[in-house]
Amino acid sequence: MPELPEVETTRRGLLPHLKGQKIRALIVREKRLRWLVPDFLPERISGKTVLDIARRGKYLLFDCRDGKESGHLLIHLGMSGSLRILDRPVQPGKHDHVDIVLENGVHIRLTDPRRFGAMLWIDGAVDAHPLLEGLGLEPLSDAFTGDYLFEVSRGKKVPIKQFLMNSHIVTGIGNIYANEALYHAGIHPKRAAGRLSLQRYTRLVQSIRETLNRAIEAGGSSIRDFVGSNGEAGYFQLDYWVYGRDGLPCRRCSAPIHSLRQGQRSSFYCPRCQR
Repeated sequence: MPELPEVETTRRGLLPHLKGQKIRALIVREKRLRWLVPDFLPERISGKTVLDIARRGKYLLFDCRDGKESGHLLIHLGMSGSLRILDRPVQPGKHDHVDIVLENGVHIRLTDPRRFGAMLWIDGAVDAHPLLEGLGLEPLSDAFTGDYLFEVSRGKKVPIKQFLMNSHIVTGIGNIYANEALYHAGIHPKRAAGRLSLQRYTRLVQSIRETLNRAIEAGGSSIRDFVGSNGEAGYFQLDYWVYGRDGLPCRRCSAPIHSLRQGQRSSFYCPRCQR
């Protein structure tokens, strides 16, 4: 599933092509995504100008306005979706479900093989939308600190990895980056969240930020079929220290990397470097 770095990579790739551009049309070939693409959406979005593209967790938000009304186009890439920039018309494939057509002829194409993504419209306050109102802090924001994690974790017996992947606490950290950040912070994924000290949480926040920023710079991870808006794969998977490296030597101490199952997801860790 595209996680925060992949979604942020997509946002940054799209922004120069969409900001200030008027939308000519929305072509919907398949509306049966995770939630149905609203029937009114093509008419609602036609003629609007994209003022900006924001990201909230793993959601993209296109700020769209015209002289009469404004709103936000919400897009989620689901398990295997991508948004591609097409400078000229290209015959759509089986999984190319929606095109956003700009006045300058550029198409932004939503490809989603599993159809777990979403394309919805938000009138009014974005943060009040049911998909967004309960999201926790952004991990790259100034508000996300060791003090914050320390306070909200008190009394929690849940393992730290599952604690980090709770989108009501911090949004956008998926399985890959939780594994990597915990490794660099030296924290075992089964350690109870409520047992970590403020000092360790401060180090963990630093590790999360560094891991996410490195991944964004690398264009995200392409472990399945994620590609950025330019069609190129990310390559952060080449820099994994623990994720998917079960049985391979730790790059720091040479001990074999171990794996375990947590909440139906695989966790990877070094038994020497993580406590």
